[in-house]
Amino acid sequence: MLKVLLVDDEEDFLKVIKKRMDSWDCVDSVVPARNGQEALEIIKNDNIDLVVLDYMMPVMDGISTLKEIRRINPLLRVIMFTAYPAQGNMEEAIGLKVDAFIPKFSDMSDVQSSLKAAVCGLTKQRKEES
Repeated sequence: MLKVLLVDDEEDFLKVIKKRMDSWDCVDSVVPARNGQEALEIIKNDNIDLVVLDYMMPVMDGISTLKEIRRINPLLRVIMFTAYPAQGNMEEAIGLKVDAFIPKFSDMSDVQSSLKAAVCGLTKQRKEES
């Protein structure tokens, strides 16, 4: 089971996704954060297993937050979640060892199913590594 840090500046989106994730068998708990700075404080002070991180946020964007996460904990699992999936964005995130890059809105797939598959897949992988 995972303790997930969910980081997004859109309050309604944060509430909806947190509620969905709370119901998944592979997630123990979900800790919400409204921005990158809040997320970094939580990572420093709490035992987080996985971060689901929004790419576009005011004050501190997802890539800046991800760079700081890598300084604090280079092995922490991170899924990047974005409404703007551009190739350059994905390349930079992948270069920072993001585990998955999931578009928030897509005509091609069910976003919640994609996120659940990524989160639960990391849970399974973690169990296998133990």
